[in-house]
Amino acid sequence: MLARLLRPKHVASAHCDLPCGVYDPAQARIEAESVKAIMEKYAANEDPVFRSRALTIKEERSELVKHHLWVLWTDYFKPPHLETYPQLHQLFWDATKLAGAAGGKGTVDVAKADELLGKIDEISKIFWATKAA
Repeated sequence: MLARLLRPKHVASAHCDLPCGVYDPAQARIEAESVKAIMEKYAANEDPVFRSRALTIKEERSELVKHHLWVLWTDYFKPPHLETYPQLHQLFWDATKLAGAAGGKGTVDVAKADELLGKIDEISKIFWATKAA
């Protein structure tokens, strides 16, 4: 009788850690846009102090891009999403590499920032498609 009383009356399930609303690829995009803007400002300024500070901030923002991408990859996306979107693994691999040493953290090449923004856009489309499902 005690077990019957303690048994939940309603069972809820969610595809993420909390009911939806806590994940959004826009966070990664905002930081990636900052990385690109810093790269552009870096290229337009010859002051070594300014450039040094710009590099430091760019690397911090690049790390935040990676963080937000990893949260989506590890906490939001689940195996059923990968079945529907088999390109997800490669997409996250490419995006985090573009935010890391091969891109945002390791270069001031604006083209790399544009590539990163493109990958985030692809991830965002898939994310919103899964949210609508």
